[in-house]
Amino acid sequence: MTAPDERYAGFDLPGEAAYDEARQVFNLHAPVSPAATVTARTADEVRAAVRLAGERGLAVRVQSTGHGSATARPMDGALLIRTRIREPVAVDVRRRVARVSAGTLWGAVVEAAAPHGLAAAHGSSPTVGVVGYLLRGGLSFYGRAAGLAVNTVRAVELVTADGELRRADPESDPDLFWALRGGGGGFGVVTAVEFALFPVAKVVTGAAFWPVAEAPGLLERWRRWTEDAPREATTAMRVMNLPKLPELPSVLTQGPVLCLDGVVTAETAGDLARAERQAAELLGPLRAAAAPLLDDWRVADISDVPATHLDPPDPVPVHGDHLLLGELGTEGVAAFLRAVDRPGTALVVGELRQLGGALAEPDPAGGALSALEARYAYSGSGVPIGETTEKAIDEHTAQVRAALAPWDTGRTAPTFVATTGQPQCHLDADSVRAVDAVRLRVDPRGMFRGDIDRGASVPA
Repeated sequence: MTAPDERYAGFDLPGEAAYDEARQVFNLHAPVSPAATVTARTADEVRAAVRLAGERGLAVRVQSTGHGSATARPMDGALLIRTRIREPVAVDVRRRVARVSAGTLWGAVVEAAAPHGLAAAHGSSPTVGVVGYLLRGGLSFYGRAAGLAVNTVRAVELVTADGELRRADPESDPDLFWALRGGGGGFGVVTAVEFALFPVAKVVTGAAFWPVAEAPGLLERWRRWTEDAPREATTAMRVMNLPKLPELPSVLTQGPVLCLDGVVTAETAGDLARAERQAAELLGPLRAAAAPLLDDWRVADISDVPATHLDPPDPVPVHGDHLLLGELGTEGVAAFLRAVDRPGTALVVGELRQLGGALAEPDPAGGALSALEARYAYSGSGVPIGETTEKAIDEHTAQVRAALAPWDTGRTAPTFVATTGQPQCHLDADSVRAVDAVRLRVDPRGMFRGDIDRGASVPA
């Protein structure tokens, strides 16, 4: 019988309920198996865990909701700190700033800010954790107007490898503040963030679905619209192979469908007519070309936006791929459609997300990552259950990658990266060196080295 490793004494160990709860992830296809865990519900508990890990020479990993577990490096031998501080969201209406603790979900932020007519650059799911999404870039349906979500960050509080709680902002440790914003992690355990909100009175949002047979003409019309689309509009086109589930309308599960969803913002009540007109300029020609199977585009409140993309609310197994693409043109859109819409496909979703606008404009006050120089984000994913194996999904995503190679920018958006194995890069060589210098200063022994994004490096 192997003697217990005393380095992990006092932490939650395999076989204990608290261990299993701490290592839960959203992507059931990518479980994590650390040597031990601790669930931290206060900043002081984080400090205590980091100090004890430092005394014992342990590697430390950090997780909140586990949405990004498929991109995490193996946790063998490491202590996993699960941050579940979840203090109430504090909204400073006058300054238009929110403060949230690590473990807070975007749904709570939307709920707290919406009554004040304020929105955040949140993602497409209300169950995603705020901290990881923000600091890894963050692509929002407000993105073409507001830019990358990471640019809204105003301050970060974190416990570094020495067990000290630090605040990084433009006045206090600006170099660390710069590196934290898109630098790829590995700096410590973030306990709270402050970020800017922006006014939105109403939105025009929703999803429309057509039979995939209509996709060639509709995709091309959408592509032409994206060439000079208004900044207030951010949309996505998806080819979807939806399973026959009771909660889904049967008209959407009889075969592949094409889905257009997104958001057009109205900052003030007086802007609503303009937003409705902009949405009609997109949707009108598509509706005229082919009658949708379902269509719920409408004027809505900002609290409705998290449900627009129809992301699953509960944990699911997912496996896929991601690329950032340049200007596709007619040929590129056709190549995308041929690649994702195939008989016997292993993909549930093949998506083109519209970029550009503020997303492509570097923020002079931004961090290591402040813009994406691409026109579209591609993501494709399948559910590895039963006959749909990981191998089958990999084979199909490889075919899509090959088909889109002429338009591949070679860069990736960190929050869209699907696996550790796919090529990824979101920083240039100079930025990598600068970030590494900051990381070495705050974590000289590499306690948090395992949490560094693979995309925060330059391909060989």
